Amino acid sequence: MNKIVLTAVMAFALGTGAAQAASNVPTPAAQKWGFSGIVGHFDQPTLRRGFQIYREVCSGCHGLRLVAYRNLKDLGFTGDEVKEIAAEHEVFAGPDEEGEVLVEGDLRMRPARPTDKFVNPFANEEAARSSNVGALPPDLSLMAKARKKGPDYLYALLTGYHEEPPEGFELSDGMYYNDYFPGHQVAMAPPLADEMVEYEDGTPATLTQHARDVVTFLAWTASPELQDRKRMGIKTLLFLLVLTGMMYALKRKIWSDLH
Repeated sequence: MNKIVLTAVMAFALGTGAAQAASNVPTPAAQKWGFSGIVGHFDQPTLRRGFQIYREVCSGCHGLRLVAYRNLKDLGFTGDEVKEIAAEHEVFAGPDEEGEVLVEGDLRMRPARPTDKFVNPFANEEAARSSNVGALPPDLSLMAKARKKGPDYLYALLTGYHEEPPEGFELSDGMYYNDYFPGHQVAMAPPLADEMVEYEDGTPATLTQHARDVVTFLAWTASPELQDRKRMGIKTLLFLLVLTGMMYALKRKIWSDLH
C-alpha cells in the first residue's frame, strides 16, 4: 500500500539528531502558492486533485481527524457527492435502544455521514504501528503548519528523492536518500512518481504536479478558513482607510472653523 506524505511526517516526528544534521540540509526553495499573500485563495481544481491523491493513496495510513466530510463542499463537491464519499467508511453507531453496543460480538457500526470527521484508517495506535513497521503514521490535518514555511518544506521533501546517493555517501540498508530530510536518510520509499494518480480532470500527472496538489490540499486542511479570514482582513483594512479619511476631513473642518 502506498503511503503518501509519510516521509513528510517522519521529517517532523522522527527528528532525532535533526539539530546536528540541519547544518547540511539545504533550505527549501520558496514556491509560488496560489493561497499565499493577502489576496491568496485556494484553487478548487487544485484542491480536488490533492484530495484525489489523499483519497487514493495516503488515506490508507493517514487520517484527517480535524476535517469533516461536509467540509469537502469547499472543494466543489455537491451534497450528494459528499454523502457518497462519507458512506464509503463506517463509524461507531453507539448503543441501541437497550444500551447494547455489540452485535454478534462486533461493535455496532453505521455508514459515516457528512457531519462526521474523516475516519481514521486504523482502529487504534497499535494497529497503525503494526501495519507500518513500528512507525505511527500521524494525522495530516495540521501537517502544513507543523513547521515554518511548511508547504515549501513538504514540496521539497516530496520531490527531493534520488535513486542513488551522492558519491561517498553511505546509505544504510532499507533507507532512501532525500536532499531535505535531516541526515538525508529516510526509511520511506519515494511516495510520489509520474503517473501515480490518473487525474479525473485530465491534468498531466507529473511528480511535481502531484506534490503541488497534495501540498495545497494539506494547506487547506490546516487552514480551511483562510479565504474567509483574508476577505475579512481586506474589508477591515478598507473600513479603516475610509474611517481615517473621514476623521482627517473632520479634523480639517473643525480647525478651519477655529481659524
